[in-house]
Amino acid sequence: MKLSHVAEALSCAAAFLMLAAGVRAAEVDIAFTEYTLDNGLRLIVHEDTKAPIVAVNIWYHVGSKNERPGKTGFAHLFEHLMFNGSENFNEEIRKPLERAGVTGMNGTTYFDRTNYFETVPKNVLDMTLWLESDRMGHLLGVVDEAKLTQERGVVQNEKRQSENQPYGQAFNHILRNVFPPQHPYSWSPIGSMEDLDAASLEDVHEWFKTYYGPNNAVIVIAGDVRPEEALEKVEHYFGDIQPGPPIAKYDSWPAKLDGDKREVLQDRVPQARLYKVWGAPNYASADTELLQLADGVLGGGKNSRLFERLVYTDQVATDVSSSLMAVEIGGLYLLQASAQPGASLEAVERAMDEELERFLEEGPTAEELERVRTEITSGFIRGVERIGGFGGKSDVLAENAVYTGDPGFFRTSLERLERATPASVKAAANRWLSAGAYHLEVHPYPQLQAASAGADRSALPQPSEFPDVDFEEFERSRLDNGMELVVARRTAVPIVNLNLRLDAGYASDQFSEPGTANLTMSMLDEGTRDRSALEISDELARLGAQLVAGAGLDTSVVFLNSLKENLDDSLAIYSDVILNPAFPEHELERLRKTTLAQIAQEKTQPVGIALRVLPALMYGDDHAYSMPLTGSGTEEAVSRITREALVQHHRTWFKPDNAVMIVVGDTTMDEIKPKLEKAFARWRSGPVPQKNIADVAEPDREQVFIVDRPGSEQSIILVGNVAPPVGQGNEIAIESMNEILGGSSSARIYSNLRKDKHWSYGAYSLLLPAKGPRPFIAYAPVQTDKTMESMAELKRELAEFLGDNPATDDELQRVIAASTLSLPGRWETMQAVAGDIAEIVTYDLPDDYWNTYAERVRGLSLDELTEAAQAVIKPEKLLWVVVGDRKVIEPRIRELELGDITLLDTDGNVIPGAAAN
Repeated sequence: MKLSHVAEALSCAAAFLMLAAGVRAAEVDIAFTEYTLDNGLRLIVHEDTKAPIVAVNIWYHVGSKNERPGKTGFAHLFEHLMFNGSENFNEEIRKPLERAGVTGMNGTTYFDRTNYFETVPKNVLDMTLWLESDRMGHLLGVVDEAKLTQERGVVQNEKRQSENQPYGQAFNHILRNVFPPQHPYSWSPIGSMEDLDAASLEDVHEWFKTYYGPNNAVIVIAGDVRPEEALEKVEHYFGDIQPGPPIAKYDSWPAKLDGDKREVLQDRVPQARLYKVWGAPNYASADTELLQLADGVLGGGKNSRLFERLVYTDQVATDVSSSLMAVEIGGLYLLQASAQPGASLEAVERAMDEELERFLEEGPTAEELERVRTEITSGFIRGVERIGGFGGKSDVLAENAVYTGDPGFFRTSLERLERATPASVKAAANRWLSAGAYHLEVHPYPQLQAASAGADRSALPQPSEFPDVDFEEFERSRLDNGMELVVARRTAVPIVNLNLRLDAGYASDQFSEPGTANLTMSMLDEGTRDRSALEISDELARLGAQLVAGAGLDTSVVFLNSLKENLDDSLAIYSDVILNPAFPEHELERLRKTTLAQIAQEKTQPVGIALRVLPALMYGDDHAYSMPLTGSGTEEAVSRITREALVQHHRTWFKPDNAVMIVVGDTTMDEIKPKLEKAFARWRSGPVPQKNIADVAEPDREQVFIVDRPGSEQSIILVGNVAPPVGQGNEIAIESMNEILGGSSSARIYSNLRKDKHWSYGAYSLLLPAKGPRPFIAYAPVQTDKTMESMAELKRELAEFLGDNPATDDELQRVIAASTLSLPGRWETMQAVAGDIAEIVTYDLPDDYWNTYAERVRGLSLDELTEAAQAVIKPEKLLWVVVGDRKVIEPRIRELELGDITLLDTDGNVIPGAAAN
């Protein structure tokens, strides 16, 4: 009967391209004569005598747009009913026309219109007009329950056939997600099964009476007929049909998404496919022709940018297509690509986005624009050779009349296309394709079936043995400039990771303004003497490399991940960033603003406040660790940091004999060392300041500090003391002890405050790694009215671990299993290996630390855990920081009698008059 609605929708652009050809109207024109009958019927006549045939094309200005939710599918249902006979010819209308030589007979329904068309020998014009007029004016007498039931079933089977095809559900998802729920384009013209089932005979009759009157229709007659003759016949057959009621119509309602939307769908399809869809302008918009041209450049055939990139060059897709659906009040623009077997949709989308971004930035070339114009021209000329059918002259005139009110609007389209320039096409594309897009991924539904027999579920299976795993072997050496070099070979993928680790970090701010180390590392890749920040970024992207610089408590790190084949070029950028940072003033000001904003955020977040306040309380003013643990510094200090301060920080701490280069990846010591010697040949050694990371005197009593955060629904509690540095003492026992106390979701603190009491979402304890005395901290975000009770529970857990409730054998065995059986997965990635080598290097651990780790963990005793707890936990000398609503929590905290309570501001300053009990 007709094309499937999905195919029709996605080919709408092709039909319109034929209408809007890039040629002068004077060269290819469709002359017409227009009449309006007294009952409102519009008649458009085009005389073409090349063959003794006539095309009749009648367009009713009614489609799925005129429906409403709960009453969808009526327009399409009526298209079917109109073929089944009328009151004066109660047979299928196609039968007499087929006997009379009809060609190209069909009917279609879309969002805004329903049309019926026939091409017949000129002597069959009277028969055709009689049949068309009879079903316009004399139909309802034969539309009964039997015919409604019959055609309802036909339509529902058409819907099933369409949507049962591969990717057949995509169009419905696209409409629902691109157009808002109340938009009349948000449902498919074929309607929903439920609405079709619910359609009553009364509903159907009322629909016909409302929309199928002559005043809501356009009839085009094209072919071997004179205009006055056509008028006489149409008045004879249609003139006595009563007009329908007035109809409210939308003028324009284009849709744009506020942001990106993403949906993933499984279907029984052979390949994964990506749809990327935007809202688009309506048919008459001046942007429509410009987007047609953009569409031709992006997705129009094998010469299009997307096809060349995705199918030919990258070979990640087997097909790429695009479509602009520009209809009466709005539209959509769609890109789609099917992934090559073995390729991922991520690769498809990445390439598609890159090409789209390039187009939006650069626009089409003049050559591309001319090629697309020529393609449109040829399509138009081929279409209007015919008088009937899709894209024929009668179709052009009818569509323009219905969608714009002007049968000759195609001339306007031609002129717009003729005037289009690369700049105007680029501008239109940016107006529409820079908005949010709907992404639909359609993935193949796998062949699934249940096994005939299942597992034995009477007992939980237990592992009988576990795989042994050895830590990656590594070599040590030293460059001529004094830099230590550690290399571990990993050949799983052709990648090389380089980790430059400098003994600096936040602790080095002891000799400058707080926040200097953080800003220095953030600025490192913002430009060198020879490369701007954007040039660095562009070169790294071209090479497929990643470069990241940052700082921790003790260490500043510059990381490079490079493809082996591009290692030399990547290393050139890496060494340039390390040795020659320019610290541009304008980039400093930008990052200063970012850092100040970060500090402001930290001072409004309970955890951020606590991490800023705690170090100074724990270490005192002169210690290198007294800076905020976030590393961001203070607002006053960051505001004072100058470019010269960053240059001085770099000059002071970036010394090869103050650094270790850890290399993990597809290389060897013999291969990488000469490259590094060359890259860092000009780097000179020199002295660096000695950071004060000395031991800290224990306080003589417990202390409580409150930071007031009025109205807080939760309090954040941090409690702890200074513990021995990493590597000083039985490190494995210390880590295992903490794992039992609060290091996981199976630990005591978590189980107490979350699982048993339900006062907290999560509560833990941790030991921050440090070269000097490190913080041991237990922390818990708790509901405000349970702040005092949670502090009491934390105090009890810490004290009892040293006294009446030490670690049990069950807890020890759990920790042994968790620490050893997870080792096969611990070193899966190069970066994980580099991280554990860094622990050995940074904290002077034995080179065989990780190879003997499992054995030493399995050999742990309960006595060793007790000794570790005694070395770490000081329950009578704890330092408490509580951030919460002071008015609510302070009176209850005093009941604990933990010592003096001091009120601090968010910078850690004592608030006068609030220190005493």
